[in-house]
Amino acid sequence: MKKIFATLTVLTLLAFPALAQKFAYVDSEYILQNVPEYNDAQAQLDELSTEWQSEVEAKFKAIDKLYKDYQAESVLLPEEMKRKREDDIIKAEKEAKELQKKRFGKDGDLFKKRQELIKPIQDKVFAAIEQVAQAKNYAIIFDKSGSVTVMWADAKYDISDDILDEMGYSFNTRKNK
Repeated sequence: MKKIFATLTVLTLLAFPALAQKFAYVDSEYILQNVPEYNDAQAQLDELSTEWQSEVEAKFKAIDKLYKDYQAESVLLPEEMKRKREDDIIKAEKEAKELQKKRFGKDGDLFKKRQELIKPIQDKVFAAIEQVAQAKNYAIIFDKSGSVTVMWADAKYDISDDILDEMGYSFNTRKNK
């Protein structure tokens, strides 16, 4: 009987800390919108993206003109000249597609620039989340704007403003708590 009582007591003591775990969530989208460096980086990325998209579109317009000119003149061109023009069009298409891939591909210029500008800001946010979590003894912090779905969350557990405070940012609007 004493063994059972002792075992139950030990199990209860071990289980007690698990009941005291604290959980919180952040809204990383909201946090990033209140970080001026993020907004500046996003604007810079949008500007580069627009510039590079125009560059790619200009290449494809030039190819379209080459093709239309070729179609209009193909009846009058000798066979050797036709093949040369076709080769030129194919080469120009290939170059345009390579430029598009270089700018917007998986490891393209836009991806690299995004990593260069956004990753340090994300690291800073993560460090602030970690500091707040440790200071307030949170066991788990969820991100409600990411891929983790939060069906409902009590606003009193939203620590997004605490994260912005930790990072030293003032924000236009405080989330309701």
